[in-house]
Amino acid sequence: MTIASNQLKTEIFYPDSDGKAIAESDPARDYLIYGVEALDIYFQDRDDVYVSGNLFIYYKKGIPSAVVAPDVFMVFGVEKKKRLSYKVWEEGEKVPSFVLEITSATTQENDEIEKPLKYEALGVQEYFQYDPPGDYLNPQLKGRSLFDGKYQAITSTVLADGVFSIHSQVLDLDLRVINGELRFYNPRTEKTLLSYKETEQARQAAEQARLDAIPKLLELGLSVEQVANTLSLSVDEVKRFAQ
Repeated sequence: MTIASNQLKTEIFYPDSDGKAIAESDPARDYLIYGVEALDIYFQDRDDVYVSGNLFIYYKKGIPSAVVAPDVFMVFGVEKKKRLSYKVWEEGEKVPSFVLEITSATTQENDEIEKPLKYEALGVQEYFQYDPPGDYLNPQLKGRSLFDGKYQAITSTVLADGVFSIHSQVLDLDLRVINGELRFYNPRTEKTLLSYKETEQARQAAEQARLDAIPKLLELGLSVEQVANTLSLSVDEVKRFAQ
């Protein structure tokens, strides 16, 4: 064997998938998708924020077994782009600042015991857990924040309407359980964050409401031009839907 061949290094393989399903149940999948999409929309104007979910995060170069795959996570200070996996050493040693795990029967122990230790050691600032059916966590939503290298429970609040709420300092958002459903809530705008599907549905509903208002405003005596100006429509649109 030559010296050159002795110096050849075996390439280390970092899989992009473990071949398992994205989630074990419909609720777990739905909340994973909602969390990723809602945060992606919320941070859509930030080029230095990466939001993803169910993606392998490799945190030790040369050790493919040093990997986690949070259901939902967000990283500050890295490029917003598509990735097959996230390798910390290729991202300026940036780790997620926020992680959300959707807890289930098979992940409960791992989410409660093993993952907090890993995320704590990695320096993940906030770690949240949500249990859709409310069978495995009490309370149904939990939040922990890193303080002096150790996780401490984030104080929760029960609002006057019975909504359970925990504020995320990292996101500057509330995570709320409304009628058993997890939602991100912006306390500044007083609006719930929507998924892409929900955003499109809201847009269509708002558009339909504007069109439905055309005949009502005309009946009140407003001119076509006044209705167009009031509803931010063109005169031609008003004429077309008024017929």
